[in-house]
Amino acid sequence: MKDYEIMNIGKYTFGLCFTLGSISLVGYLITTNDAFVAGGYMLLIFGTIINLLIALGLLVYGIADRSKLKPCMKAILIIMINIPIAYIYALIGLSLIFK
Repeated sequence: MKDYEIMNIGKYTFGLCFTLGSISLVGYLITTNDAFVAGGYMLLIFGTIINLLIALGLLVYGIADRSKLKPCMKAILIIMINIPIAYIYALIGLSLIFK
């Protein structure tokens, strides 16, 4: 796998989870529909699992092919940007629900 392909995995994973989380939060803010809350909660659960599996796969690939370790670690760092964003979104969502 080429370096740019590895980086694209990280960018697309980050972008997908970020976009879906933003849609859930903004959708609830606009409509106050509880379906957005349920979708955001499910995204939090399944998104965590998917992000961790992809990060673990990249880490194993980087260890197996030492020349690809640096781009794999960069892609993992991009994916891990979702953690503080998800935490902030969860705090915002919980504060709105339990108002």
